[in-house]
Order: sequence, then C-alpha cells, then structure tokens
Amino acid sequence: MATATVLDIDRAWDLHPQVSVRPEPFGALLYHFGTRKLSFLKDPGLLRIVQALATAPTARAACLAAGASADDIPRYARALTVLARSSMLLERSPADDH
Repeated sequence: MATATVLDIDRAWDLHPQVSVRPEPFGALLYHFGTRKLSFLKDPGLLRIVQALATAPTARAACLAAGASADDIPRYARALTVLARSSMLLERSPADDH
C-alpha cells in the first residue's frame, strides 16, 4: 500500500541510517539494508542534494547549497518525496540537528 508521505521542503531531512550511498557516473545507487530497496539517482544534482541534507537546516537549504536554482526546487522536492516514501529519507527532529 502506498504511503501519503509528502516531503516538507522547509523541514530538516536526512538519509535513513540504514541507507548506503554509492556514487556512480550516472548519479548514485541508494540501498536500504532494512527494506532491501534499491533506488537509482540518475541526476548528479540530486545526489549533491541528498549528501547536503545531513548538514542543511532544511531540504530547501540543501537544494540551494547543492547549486539548485529556485526554479529547480519543485522538481527536486518531488524527487525527495519519492525517496521519503520509499523510506530512504527520514525527517530529522530538532533534537537531531548537528
């Protein structure tokens, strides 16, 4: 059953602790050891955003830090939502902030 998770771009997100990222020439492979799901990131910009999530205060800030333009943010927000729905990303609580 599909989940209704919608990623709030103005909140903090991070990779699930059981997700491994393997950079590839086309982008990256994400593997979730708990669910055994594999995701392909076919956009190097999305990989930069996913990597920036750990230190950014919000997903929007991660997008901007990775070089995304304001016009690109809706497209990246949709891609991040897909990753959140597949449990690759988790919303970070304020207590988790670095």
